Amino acid sequence: MQIEEVKGANKEQRVATHSHIRGLGLRADGTADPVAAGFVGQESAREAAGIVVDLIRSKRFAGRAVLLAGAPGTGKTAIAYAISQELGPRVPFCPMTGSEVYSSEVKKTEVLMENFRRAISLRVKEIKEVYEGEVTEITPEEAENPLGGYSKTVSNVVIGLKTAKGTKQLRLDPSIYESLLKEKVSAGDVIYIEANTGSVKRVGRSDAYATEYDLEADEYVPLPKGDVHKKREVIQDVTLHDLDVANARPQGGQDIVSMMSQLMKPRKTEITDKMRAEINKAVNKYVEQGTAELVPGVLFLDEVHMLDIECFTYLNRALESDISPIVVLASNRGMCTIRGTEDMRAPHGIPRDLLDRMLIVRTAPYTKSEIQIILDIRAKTEGLNLAPAALEYAAEVGVNSSLRYAIQLLTPANVMAQISGREEIQKDDMAEAGELFFDAKKSVAILQSSGSNFL
Repeated sequence: MQIEEVKGANKEQRVATHSHIRGLGLRADGTADPVAAGFVGQESAREAAGIVVDLIRSKRFAGRAVLLAGAPGTGKTAIAYAISQELGPRVPFCPMTGSEVYSSEVKKTEVLMENFRRAISLRVKEIKEVYEGEVTEITPEEAENPLGGYSKTVSNVVIGLKTAKGTKQLRLDPSIYESLLKEKVSAGDVIYIEANTGSVKRVGRSDAYATEYDLEADEYVPLPKGDVHKKREVIQDVTLHDLDVANARPQGGQDIVSMMSQLMKPRKTEITDKMRAEINKAVNKYVEQGTAELVPGVLFLDEVHMLDIECFTYLNRALESDISPIVVLASNRGMCTIRGTEDMRAPHGIPRDLLDRMLIVRTAPYTKSEIQIILDIRAKTEGLNLAPAALEYAAEVGVNSSLRYAIQLLTPANVMAQISGREEIQKDDMAEAGELFFDAKKSVAILQSSGSNFL
């Protein structure tokens, strides 16, 4: 068998719409760099988003809403994505679009509330008693089957654990032996066993066996320090929606660990407002005791004009609740009719009483020079070589048509260049791709001139 080293797989990774966005690109004083972290322009919107990030981190912005308003293709979704990048993985970020609330099975308000609860995290700090060490022996002890017959059952299992400070021999329940088999634990593995639940976690292989084989897939870990029996702080993040789902299946204990362990059980009942109120009381109790910390995250609601008047009324009430996330809305509409009404027109399709609750951040259209820089960044992200003349032509296309259309032409133009035997995209490749693939304006013009040919 021949084993070859893989040099790198960066080119194989999928490039998404906002793969080039790495943050808001702000300086230490909060001002925005013109070009930074994948962003180009939109300095005032990025600086406003930076203030929102600081307020979220200081937990002074819960229950409030921000509206990102601007024309299509001006970076509203990119700013929301950058906010999630700045907050990091420990703060929940729940994206959804306005059309997701419409379902034949679930009420609109229920979908909204579920996403509200997904955007709020409960960080639980627990001191657990654990047995940790390197396994020196695993000896199952068998007994006669109480049901009769010739087969025997495992009555208990004797396991030896070793640390840098000493060794200990434990006699465990047969159910824990099943967990050891599931984790594929063998002598020489480093494991820890929780004293209160009996759950087993295999950490890795002891580094004392690192030279046993020339090639092994196991991860080697050092021998644990301290005693075999010790106390350790375990931090777990769970969203309020997870607690709702767990309590909708009323089985087991009432502590947080029991509620989390019920998530994979099949039976489910309706999550009522009364049940959520009881969970909120329990959460507040844990927070007051200091065993848990409430982390309000971000609910990003794109295409907010797709919500109807009932959803907007429910949003008003949800934002006033004691436990609420930061809501970031985005809309590319101007004055339009509110969905669910016949003649009620409002800015961005949002009722004025809800608009009064929001901080509105405007995104401005990009200039030609900014579009040129964005296209250059995007081409490098996708691994494309763009000639200066082609980049200039693509920027003109972005100004005359749209930035999104110019970005979408890059990959077809690259295919055109490869067919012609070139690795660099030329202006002619961009023009040929533009002739094959129409933009929205050109398609509308064709419909207006020859609309009678269509059904």
